Amino acid sequence: MNWLDDIRWDKDGLVPAIAQEVDSKDVLMVAWMNREALARTVELGEAVYWSRSRQRLWHKGEESGHVQKVASIRLDCDADVLLLSVHQLGHDPGIACHTGRHSCFFRTLREGHWETVEPVLKNPEDIYR
Repeated sequence: MNWLDDIRWDKDGLVPAIAQEVDSKDVLMVAWMNREALARTVELGEAVYWSRSRQRLWHKGEESGHVQKVASIRLDCDADVLLLSVHQLGHDPGIACHTGRHSCFFRTLREGHWETVEPVLKNPEDIYR
């Protein structure tokens, strides 16, 4: 049996993948993987996701240089969510978000509104040309 068959893929053949930084334990982002993306991730040792907006494989950092080196991959109890432990490369601290922030989870709910609590580390216009 192929290990990819153990995953409960959704109707579109996708599974959510959470990227968590190895050292800080920060949750950096959530993306999607299909079978090919996960197989490429294992093969390369770097995160490859399925971009739903582009409808193609997306090697994290292909444009920005903010590559995710994968330390481990875990599958949850229901076999329908992946957790990638990664070393976020390309900037110190690592930038995982397309907004130029360390994490995509940069807003917190305070008194009925979303407040930005993480700074932009690098202007996205300087990252994506």
